[in-house]
Amino acid sequence: MKVTIVGRQMNVWDEMKTTIESKLGKLDKYFSDECSATATLSAKHGQKCLEITIVSVGTIFRSEVQDETFRNALDRAVNTIERQIRKNKTRLAKRLRSGAFEVPLPDTGEDYEEDTEFTIRRKSFTIKPMSTEEAIMQMNLLGHEFFVFKEDDTEKVCVVYKRHDNTYGLITADEE
Repeated sequence: MKVTIVGRQMNVWDEMKTTIESKLGKLDKYFSDECSATATLSAKHGQKCLEITIVSVGTIFRSEVQDETFRNALDRAVNTIERQIRKNKTRLAKRLRSGAFEVPLPDTGEDYEEDTEFTIRRKSFTIKPMSTEEAIMQMNLLGHEFFVFKEDDTEKVCVVYKRHDNTYGLITADEE
C-alpha cells in the first residue's frame, strides 16, 4: 500500500509518519499492492483531526475522526475502516485482494447482516435551474442533508450538501 501523509497548515513529525504507516500497514491484508492511502492531519478548534482515505480498485474507504490527540484519532479511524470492511465483506470480497477474508475477522460483538441485496428506494423529480444559495435554502426547508439542482448560470447538474462542521459543500457534474 502506498501511503501519503499530508499536514494541513502544520508539519507532521517523523514519529507520527512512522506510526501512521505502521497502523495502515495492518490493513494491507485486505488490499492489493496497487492500493493507495492518504492520511491528512489538521487541527480544528483545539481538536486534532485525522482523515484517512484508501482507494483500492475503484472502491473508496474514508474515515474522518476528531480527537484530543492524533494517536487516538488514528486508532479510531483505522477501526472505522475495518468496521466498514467487516460490514460489507460479502459485497467487497470480489473487489479486495483474493484471500483477504480467509482468516476470520476478529469478533467485535457487532452483528452485521451479510445479505448481498440492496434496498433501493427510487424517486424522481423535476430539476429546476436555481442559484446555489437558493438550493441551500430549499435543502434546509426540506430538512434534507443534500439537494440536487441545476445551476442557473452554468446549466450543470449540482448537488449541495451539509457537512459535519455545519458548512456546505457543492458537487458539480462534468460531462465527458
